[in-house]
Amino acid sequence: MAFKCDVPAVPTVQLDDATARITRWDFPPGAVTGWHRHGWPYFVVMLVDGVLRIHDGSKTTDVPLAAGQSYRRESGIEHDVMNASPHPIAFVEIEVKDPAALV
Repeated sequence: MAFKCDVPAVPTVQLDDATARITRWDFPPGAVTGWHRHGWPYFVVMLVDGVLRIHDGSKTTDVPLAAGQSYRRESGIEHDVMNASPHPIAFVEIEVKDPAALV
């Protein structure tokens, strides 16, 4: 189900507490996260323009995103993410562990 790649994306955890985990992901061209499942709802904010290639276990989709663009997904998502851009990309992922604590 995962992409075949020897280049891993590099996660840098910036915050991890009872409310949220914030991780910066840096991807050289062709780098991947590896197959994973999101246990919490999450947001992604792109830091540079790029194309995310998403493998969901049955199909692959290229998603072009601009710097500053964001999206959110519910918990339970399973996928592998690849940098399909010809240049390095980065984004910040914000996983919400306890939505009630944000109110």
